Amino acid sequence: MAREEIKKRREEPLQSASGGLTNTPEADSNILKEKEENEEALNLRPRKLSEYIGQGKVVESLGIAIEAAKKRGDAVDHVLLYGPPGLGKTTLAYIIAREMDVGIVTTSGPALEKGGDLIGILTHLKKGDVLFIDEIHRLPKAVEEYLYSAVEDFAISIVFDKGSHARSYRSRLEKFTLVGATTRAGLISSPLRERFGIQRALDFYTIEDLCQVVKRSASLLQVPVDEEGVREIARRSRGTPRIANRILRRVRDYTQVRHHGVITRPVTQEALLLEGIDEEGLTTLDKRFLETVIVHYKGGPAGLEAIAAVLQEETDTLVDVVEPFLLKAGFIIRTPKGRKATDKAYLHLSASGGPKTAISEEQLSLLTRHK
Repeated sequence: MAREEIKKRREEPLQSASGGLTNTPEADSNILKEKEENEEALNLRPRKLSEYIGQGKVVESLGIAIEAAKKRGDAVDHVLLYGPPGLGKTTLAYIIAREMDVGIVTTSGPALEKGGDLIGILTHLKKGDVLFIDEIHRLPKAVEEYLYSAVEDFAISIVFDKGSHARSYRSRLEKFTLVGATTRAGLISSPLRERFGIQRALDFYTIEDLCQVVKRSASLLQVPVDEEGVREIARRSRGTPRIANRILRRVRDYTQVRHHGVITRPVTQEALLLEGIDEEGLTTLDKRFLETVIVHYKGGPAGLEAIAAVLQEETDTLVDVVEPFLLKAGFIIRTPKGRKATDKAYLHLSASGGPKTAISEEQLSLLTRHK
């Protein structure tokens, strides 16, 4: 009976979290190639490690692991990638699958609500396939426990029936590579984290690396842009390639409608003024965050829950989207009592016409000296 159940699971269609497409053993399991066919013209993601820009040590480490696995005829060791959103974690997962010439199945932590969801995916994986779980820190505990034996022993234990009639069947799995991505590595449990043989942090990009990203994307989109326009886009992209590509598309639209020419620095400045992105790359939400700390809490310290309540935003949005760049750029600092605005935040908001009422005499004198 147990073997029949496993066989039935293998014959059922597999649903990927990326669009709900189904995949059977008889069909082409290489979802990566299918996505290439449908999105080749619009996909700005690099497809090989040689095309990947930035994150030099991460790319070099993965390149060595992939080459070694190919020589052994083995699967790549399990990989954990963590860092702020938009830095290329998903892109690297697809690159690993492409470099190994294997299929990839994508899902996310919140999508796997029950152990059966994960079992259905695992039993469909072929030898060497990549299972990519985004936001892996949000896996339910019951689902996470199935992963322990799956990634370590490549086997899962399935319990049938209940009570005195319960019986367990241990099913072997094909050797696969688990790639986990998270924006909050600290929330991953120790037992799961320790099962990843390769753990790499992705950091914000330099302006020079972002200039290369913008040039490459502009070439793929066939958008004319000069050197100053490239640098202006890169400078306002918050150290994030995803944001750089998004800004490039918006500036392209603005240029086509208003200027009908090459993207230059003045054109970029006009377009981003309309988008609400300032010279430092801060958005309206970023500035509201800083204004809340400065005006409502007199510069801080202010608790995250209190800031979220004033902004009417989810705390997860502030932690994952807003805070990482503000911390990196030096606009806020974290203290045991909460978030505090730095002198740089006061100066920036004052220069851009922000609130001056909350600035102390000491900070006003500092502002005067800077001017």
